[in-house]
This record gives sequence, C-alpha cells and structure tokens, in this order.
Amino acid sequence: MYTSNKTMLKFPTYKKLWFPPLQNLVQMSTTTTSNTFENDFHKNHIQINNFQRGLLTVGSAFMSIVDPYRADMIACLGETAGTSAIMYMMRKMESSEEGAEILRQKPRINSQTVDLDKLKKYPEGTLGRTYTRFLEDNNVTPDSRLPVQFIDDVNAAYVLQRYREAHDLFHAILGMPTNMLGEVTVKWIEAIQTKLPMCIGAAIFGPVRLKLKHRNLYKNYYLPWALETAHNSKFLLNTFFEKRWEQPLNELHKELNIKPLVLPNT
Repeated sequence: MYTSNKTMLKFPTYKKLWFPPLQNLVQMSTTTTSNTFENDFHKNHIQINNFQRGLLTVGSAFMSIVDPYRADMIACLGETAGTSAIMYMMRKMESSEEGAEILRQKPRINSQTVDLDKLKKYPEGTLGRTYTRFLEDNNVTPDSRLPVQFIDDVNAAYVLQRYREAHDLFHAILGMPTNMLGEVTVKWIEAIQTKLPMCIGAAIFGPVRLKLKHRNLYKNYYLPWALETAHNSKFLLNTFFEKRWEQPLNELHKELNIKPLVLPNT
C-alpha cells in the first residue's frame, strides 16, 4: 500500500535514405544513472528549433516503422512529437496523490537507485521479486533507458523519463514478456493510457510483425485483454513502485484494477 511521505544540434550529410544510430545524428550525452534528475536534465538537454524538431519527428517516425527495434528512433519520436501527450500525462499525475508525490521527488529507476540484489531476496509473489525475475528471464537491465534530451521543460522531461524507466515494470506487473506479442500488448495499454504517438504507432503497426502462431492469440485474447485493461485499470504511471517492492502482486493488481490475462488450456 502506498503512503505519502546548449548544445546545438548538428546534422550530417546523408548519402542513404535511412537514419544512422541517433548518437551519430546529434551530440549525444552519456547515459546517466544519477538519482538527481534536475542535474541530469541540464547535462543532457539539447535545444532545437521548430525545423529541427520537424525533421527529427519525420525521420524518427519513418525509422520506427521500418525497424521497431531502433530504440533511439522511438525515444526521439516520443520527445519530438509527444508534447500534448506528455502534458496530459503530467495532469494525470498531478491529479493523483501518489502521482504528485512522484513528480515532487522525481525518483529514478536504475541499478544505482534500486537495490536489485535486495529485491531478488524478496518473497515470491512480491512486486520486487516479480520485477527482478522479469529482468532475469528477459535478459534486460534498468540502465538501458536513454535520457530525455529534446524537451525544454524539466518537469515534462521527467514525466517522459519516468515512463521510460517504468516500462519494464509495466511488463512485469502485466505478466508480459519482451517478445513482439508481449510488446504489442503492452503498447496498446500504454497508448490508451498515455496517448503517446510512439505508443499508438507501435500498437497499430506492431501486429504486422507477429509470427503466424501468435496472430490468433493476439486477436482472440491479448488484444481484447489489453483494451479492457487499459480502460479499466488505474493510470499505471501514478504507481510509486519504489514504495511498493514488498507488496504482494495480487494486492497491487486489485488496487490497480488489473485482471491478469488467462489463456485457455490448449
């Protein structure tokens, strides 16, 4: 249960019709794992004008569709085209006691701010153990999230950074793996709840990449469950996960109004 307590953009000359890794497009700052977000924001922030923003939006949107595994392009699209959605997410957080607490404290989720070894020792069925097992089973790390760069307002930048760092926790509490079926399912929930263009695009176009054996499962079970969960559950970004590591997952599900996906026996 929760309790309250200028760097200029540089564009290279392109000879091919695709984007190279984003770190070759701009002067990228080193990914940071500091727990002081304001310091990280000023270190990583890159000021861009409207023309540059438009160019980045079009290019990153194109590459995100061509190659959905380009995390740098997806991250760029979220920053350059997601202003309205980010403001919506911020209002949702401000309207919640728990969400507002997150905005005030600006906690980070990475290996330096979260004691993963300690969470591994938590009892089975707790949020902390569920999260670390998800990381282990899917061979992912909380340190892989790129820093927000192209958003000028520090609070808005934090909202998007929080979304990125909480994404794996969404997977964990929803019981979704990181394969294409799991990603598309989570993206539908995120798209409806956050209204982020990158999530909407991934939810719509992602299913075309599903393997044949997953398409019927997606259409008959995963998609209906994702739509129902997105509309009926509480706003997931308002969850102060760091204060809930010891909470049993079934209690968290009840609190957030999440009904786990149950597949028929085959």
